Amino acid sequence: MPTVSVKRDLLFEALGRSYTDEEFNDLCFEFGLELDEVVSSVVVCCFMGRCSSLTAFVSVQICSTSLAGPRAALSLCLLEGTKKYPRRAWGIPWGCSQKGTRRALVAIGTHDLDTISGPFTFTAKAPSEIKFKPLNQSQEYTASQIMDLYRTDSHLRQYLHLIENKPRYPVIFDSNGVVLSMPPIINGDHSKISLKTRNVFIECTGTDMTKAKIVLDIIVAMFSEYCEKQFTVEAVEVIYPNGKTHIYPVSDMVETPSSLAKLLTRMCLSSHVIGNGNNIEIEIPPTRADVIHACDIVEDAAIAYGYNNIQMVIPKTYTIANQLPLNKLTELLRLDLAAAGFTEALTFALCSTEDIADKLGMDVSATNAVHIANPKTAEFQVARTTLLPGLLKTVAANRKMPLPLKLFEISDIVVKDPTKDVGARNYRHLCAIYYNKSPGFEIIHGLLDRVMQLLEVPPNEENGYTIKATEGSAFFPGRCAEIFARGQSVGKLGVLHPDVITKFELTMPCSALEINIEPFV
Repeated sequence: MPTVSVKRDLLFEALGRSYTDEEFNDLCFEFGLELDEVVSSVVVCCFMGRCSSLTAFVSVQICSTSLAGPRAALSLCLLEGTKKYPRRAWGIPWGCSQKGTRRALVAIGTHDLDTISGPFTFTAKAPSEIKFKPLNQSQEYTASQIMDLYRTDSHLRQYLHLIENKPRYPVIFDSNGVVLSMPPIINGDHSKISLKTRNVFIECTGTDMTKAKIVLDIIVAMFSEYCEKQFTVEAVEVIYPNGKTHIYPVSDMVETPSSLAKLLTRMCLSSHVIGNGNNIEIEIPPTRADVIHACDIVEDAAIAYGYNNIQMVIPKTYTIANQLPLNKLTELLRLDLAAAGFTEALTFALCSTEDIADKLGMDVSATNAVHIANPKTAEFQVARTTLLPGLLKTVAANRKMPLPLKLFEISDIVVKDPTKDVGARNYRHLCAIYYNKSPGFEIIHGLLDRVMQLLEVPPNEENGYTIKATEGSAFFPGRCAEIFARGQSVGKLGVLHPDVITKFELTMPCSALEINIEPFV
């Protein structure tokens, strides 16, 4: 859950009163927020958005941004050759007082409109053909020189890869040939915002047009609160290479049945009853991009009404909630494994590449593991592909406990799967280990027989289960078996290799069992 920080005193000033910590905590709870901590001075992050939402909730103040039609003099023309570069959405708040994810998804640019002249042109040119003075620089550079200039810049160097290998770079000119920006790297110094800026030209760059429009709507709406004519912005007409035009930002209206107009108004959803009184018309402001379905309207109505004020009643439908079959099977197996004398453990879903590869005698490329893009520690580099390392680490942390140590876990593992939209999928595994002065293979084998008995899978090759000798990098040679059930391999059991035991800082023999229980659901 993200944490947003705002200045307490500025927020209270905007809300029109001061709150004790307890009162403000209650207000946040009623609004659907969790108050993390109250201090007198913190970093301001999205103050305007949080303030406008709470102000409307407390005092029924509505922020609804209106659009003025675009002018030809401020239109934007997209030339051929820019399709591969980020698309753009635009808007202009007039008479302002001062007030996305590493730019690969969405980036934002602002310009002093009074220093540039439309219409504007978005095109792509060879790096040597682009020359301008970058933001806060004292001289002009070519695009290639700009890339070299910022290659050591701690802030901008992380964005250079987005375009540096392209034969042509995206660039926006005004009608006089002045460069506004070379997106998504740097703006031109000519149109930078200053304390004297009154009219702002806003651009959003995005590889995803939907997300770019959402960001544009929110930014324009926040700027518009400080315009001479409050909550009014001018749209920009974008002309595409095929001659089609589109107006940005976009103002959408949504209609949905309800009898809660006043409550929705408290949630920044300006509403009024229409027709015979059974319907209301709701205006979705650009700051509420999270409203995408009728259920979002109902949720806002419930927040405004107060969840604590909703009377508990038995649903009038015949639908009865039930556990997923896989989860129900998991719970039943947990009870029986505990009854068999094994203690349940709950280990981390993330681990190091060493845990699932090197320590088990495997190469990491053979694990099919899902890697974390920016791991914070060496202990959490990949999603686990087996439950065994977690249990072995648990045994290592409890070596002083009386022997034998008998542990089990039934949890998900994660492996890559290109057929899934997220590129990976989960499997529910059961893993158990026996740690003692003797390997105890018969204990683990007996546990397998008990599990199969509970699953009503008989010990035969036709429609039941069987085990066959095999080899595994984590197991002692000649002491490993593969488990087959209903014609498919579901796991392995055996005595762990001494090297594996040593790498997990253990000193005694250990037997283990791990199976996939999903085929038995």
